[in-house]
Amino acid sequence: MNVSSWGQELSIARWASLMILILLLQMPQIVSKNVDKRLDQQTLAPNGSRIPENIVIGEFVSFLIHTFREIPYTTTPDPEVTVNLVPNYYHQVLAFSFAMNEINKNVNLLPNTTLSSIFSQNAYNEMGSCSGTMELLFPTKGKTLNYICSETYKLMAIIGGLTFHNSKQMPHILNIYKMPQLTYASFDPELSDKTQFPSVYRMMPNERPQYSGIVQLLQHFGWTWIGLIASDDDSGELLLRTLIPWLHHRSICIAFKEIIPTPKEPWDAALLGNKNLARIRSTLVSVETNVILVHGDSRSMEGLRLVLFLQEFKQPKPIERVWIITAQWDFTTVLHTLAFTPRSFNGTLSFALHTKGVADYEEFLETVNPNQSTLYYIYHFWSVTFMCAFPTYNLNAPGIENCTGEEKLRNLSEIVFQKGMSGQSYSIYNAVYAVAHALHAMFSSRSKQKALGDGATWKLSNIYPWQLHSFLKNVHFNNSAGEEIFFDKNGELAAGYDVINTVMFLNKSIHKVRVGRMDPQAPERKKFTINGSAVVWNQRFNQQQQQQQQMRQISSLQIIFYEILPKSTCAESCQPGHSRIMRQEEQICCYDCPQCSEGMISNLVDAEHCNKCPEDEHPNKNQDHCIPKLIIYLSYGEPLGIILVSFALFVSLITLVIMWIFIQHHNTPIVKANNWNITYTLLNSLLLSFLCSFLFIGQPEKVTCLLRQTVFGIIFSLAVSCVLAKTITVVVAFMATKPGNRMRKWIGKRLTLSVIILCTLIQTGICVVWLATSPPFPEFDMHSQTGQIIVQCNEGSALMFYSVLGYMGLLAIISFTAAFFARKLPDTFNEAKLITFSMLVFCSVWVAFVPTYLSTKGKYMVAVEIFSILASSFGLLCCIFLPKFYIIILRPELNTREQLVRKKNLVA
Repeated sequence: MNVSSWGQELSIARWASLMILILLLQMPQIVSKNVDKRLDQQTLAPNGSRIPENIVIGEFVSFLIHTFREIPYTTTPDPEVTVNLVPNYYHQVLAFSFAMNEINKNVNLLPNTTLSSIFSQNAYNEMGSCSGTMELLFPTKGKTLNYICSETYKLMAIIGGLTFHNSKQMPHILNIYKMPQLTYASFDPELSDKTQFPSVYRMMPNERPQYSGIVQLLQHFGWTWIGLIASDDDSGELLLRTLIPWLHHRSICIAFKEIIPTPKEPWDAALLGNKNLARIRSTLVSVETNVILVHGDSRSMEGLRLVLFLQEFKQPKPIERVWIITAQWDFTTVLHTLAFTPRSFNGTLSFALHTKGVADYEEFLETVNPNQSTLYYIYHFWSVTFMCAFPTYNLNAPGIENCTGEEKLRNLSEIVFQKGMSGQSYSIYNAVYAVAHALHAMFSSRSKQKALGDGATWKLSNIYPWQLHSFLKNVHFNNSAGEEIFFDKNGELAAGYDVINTVMFLNKSIHKVRVGRMDPQAPERKKFTINGSAVVWNQRFNQQQQQQQQMRQISSLQIIFYEILPKSTCAESCQPGHSRIMRQEEQICCYDCPQCSEGMISNLVDAEHCNKCPEDEHPNKNQDHCIPKLIIYLSYGEPLGIILVSFALFVSLITLVIMWIFIQHHNTPIVKANNWNITYTLLNSLLLSFLCSFLFIGQPEKVTCLLRQTVFGIIFSLAVSCVLAKTITVVVAFMATKPGNRMRKWIGKRLTLSVIILCTLIQTGICVVWLATSPPFPEFDMHSQTGQIIVQCNEGSALMFYSVLGYMGLLAIISFTAAFFARKLPDTFNEAKLITFSMLVFCSVWVAFVPTYLSTKGKYMVAVEIFSILASSFGLLCCIFLPKFYIIILRPELNTREQLVRKKNLVA
């Protein structure tokens, strides 16, 4: 948006400004020369006489504002300058007078002493600060400054609340006279420098707790993407220099930063065409952040108020945000009610000087009456506040009625006049009491000295303001609200800040609720407190909540709703199961949220990185927390275990049946012809092979891990050795039938027994070496499967394990080769063909076993080995013994010696 369009859109603003000007000009006006004369008379002689000999406390008030012209040092003030009174700022006088009345009525505090007051007005400018300070010090007109003539009262302290711009003018002057100054509105941190300003006592806390409270407030609600508007002065620069590093340290980013110009002539045509305000307005309208932090005083923030006013009443499309306002600006106090923007500022969270209700103060406000009171500027205040006239005091305007004096402050709107004590009023109240307690301590000290006989007493002639400092530094009392009041080592009030939620209504009424506290004196965990559920948000967010509310049907009669707090983030929060990755060339608050990689989890919102689960746990489906891994092993109760166990028992039973049949028919020719001893040994080894598969089922233990591979290797080597012995026996038997062959001497049990024992002993030796050097042991494999802990046997030495398998394979290959070449040897019961086929099955099973075994994990690896054991053993059983079993049981006519001889002759 360019400046010309900005000017075009502000036509209604120009009209509104004109209306405000007319209304303000119609208010009672004060010509500075005449006002000064009347105020001097009212201050020094409200009843027409001089102030009696008394102790006086001066107050520097700031409720009159030059509406259209700033008075710099280089300009002589125009005697006809128009000023306006802000009713809410008149609490400076009311709270001061209320405290003075209480003290003078208190018989225990300053007995036999009456405190009096004197006022001066600074009119929000540097020259006014200097001249007003000199008037407090030397109130007699026409006399030479710095020269005391016929003074009948003693000024002991000055209470003054000034703006950041002119806060240093007053203490520079008062330091010369060592006059104690208690300031209640200046947040200038340089005033805490006791070397430069030894006479200043601040009735407000240090600003740093406020900065800390802002950061913690943002963190509490999860706001990490905020706008920042600061005043174009030293105060704004201090905020930027101090707060921004804190925000960055807590990963809170600045979406935009604007320095708002301080208007020298607020609400006039020159301000309406201000390019900076046009830019700020465009930024506020277009930016997406929902939270904006504002820092500045009432004077510097008039530009922002104008922008909000124009946007709310021109569009009408108010800039509705969550405004966070520092304690420097009382945004609810406006120069005129036309500048009130209820929609824009509704739901604002603001930091304010801590206050606590003083019960009698509201009753005191009920008694304020211009007909009976001599309060400073009471007639002007009453005239402006109630829009009525006092012709006697030249306070009138055309078309307004005279004041009756019966008007009640309680009937005013909060936007015009606040009923209770504000933070500023509370600070003034405590400041007056602090001076009174310091005076009481000083007079008590002098009375004690007199009692000791040193003749000390007090009179106006022998007391001086500088004597009050030592007592002010150590002042410590409880005020009427029950709070402890004292200064810290820097001369600052040991207090904190309140967090106020302000609800505004279209009828120009407001409602303030304290929803939080920043107390630097509290324990670390309780320094900042906030009741988020008590906050009333801007109507814009209430509408969004209604649109985003989710319903859950619990029953046909019950529905549950829940609200969503305002959000202000550059990116949506990364939910558990995701982690943050910063976007290139953007602030740290702007990031993407990729899913955690496999095996990683994040259980926090906006996790910086994903983490691994403990070894015995694994990520759940959403990867937002770890769950225990399942302990996996081949058990008897699962289907695969049941199948393998059933098959092992079945083939074991078959083996026993075959063994029993062979035992029953061991004298038959077919059994005798196949060497009964080898047959019996082979059947037993096959039976043990079937049974050793049970060592592989169930949870692996130390004993089972030691036995399973070694027992299986030895038993299988025994079985293959028996087959090899059978093959060798067949070959030797046929070779021995040839005349003159020397192989005849090898025929018999000695050869077969030697082959079996030798081959088995070699395998046994390999197993003994294995167990002695690197025995198998049970282990938990936590990494092979994502969600499982595999309980398995670690073979200890893979070389020894494959040596056992390799040796069995070697025996099988030798048996297969020998049987293959002997398969055509003529004999009725030549087993070479059967052994050849059985070894072919055996070798096929174990050749397939190796790649399958290596490609599986966990219990399926064990199942593959069990299956290989059962399959290869069952192959030997079927190929070698089923043909004989068939003849013995089903073809017994073939199991005769005659049949063997006949076939032998046929072959010959």
